[in-house]
Formats: sequence, structure tokens, C-alpha cells
Amino acid sequence: MSSVDHEEALIRAFVVPEKRGRLVQLLSRPKRREKATGTFAHFRDLDPRYATLIPPGDQHARSIEAILREKGAPDTCYVLSEDAEFDGREMPLGEALSGTHGFGMGTFISCIPGRLAFFEGEDPGGRYVLERPE
Repeated sequence: MSSVDHEEALIRAFVVPEKRGRLVQLLSRPKRREKATGTFAHFRDLDPRYATLIPPGDQHARSIEAILREKGAPDTCYVLSEDAEFDGREMPLGEALSGTHGFGMGTFISCIPGRLAFFEGEDPGGRYVLERPE
């Protein structure tokens, strides 16, 4: 799956319907991408039907990885992030979590395109498992 397809599946599955098209469009344009990823810090457009807040005691990288693995996350994931160092990269799940978790940069980590992901915004405690049934 190409990075564009991966991103589109993520956005179409976990962002509220009225914001999906615009976000996909911005992400697909290199000159507009930074504008799109910049919204992730205080992102308020997760579809609440598919977003589950991670309990405070489990909001550290190891627990989040265990939760995602329990739900079927593979070893490799795709990262969509406000942090340019990680944005647009495919990488090991543990590395993605340890590299982005807790740094205050809005980040989506897509494990199974359109089915399982993680989101962390800048706000304290704003960490979610994103899961959509087949």
C-alpha cells in the first residue's frame, strides 16, 4: 500500500466525515502538507465512534504498544505526524511510539490501514486507540 493510500484510509476511517476530504487533499499536496499536520497538535476532529481514550495509567509507550498488539497490530506501522522527523515514515511500532510519545507533537500511528491506529495530540492525556471493525 502506498503512503498516500495509507494516509487516506486512516483519515477516512477515523476523522469526522465533514473534515475528511479537505484533510486528505491537504496531505496530498507537498506545499500544504505542513498546514495539515500542524492541525494535529490540538486535533478535535476524531470520529468519536471509533476513538477510545486510553486510561491514564496506560498512557505510556509500552502499555500503548501492548494494547495495539493485543488488537492485532503488526511489527511495522505508518506514521503521520506534526513532527517532520517521523512524518510519512513506515517504521517498527515500538520505535514509532518511543520516538513520538510524550513529545507534544500531534501524531497518528497507523497499524492496520483504516482499521487500527493510535493518536496522540499535544493536550495532556489526549491519547486514543482508533479502531474500526471490518
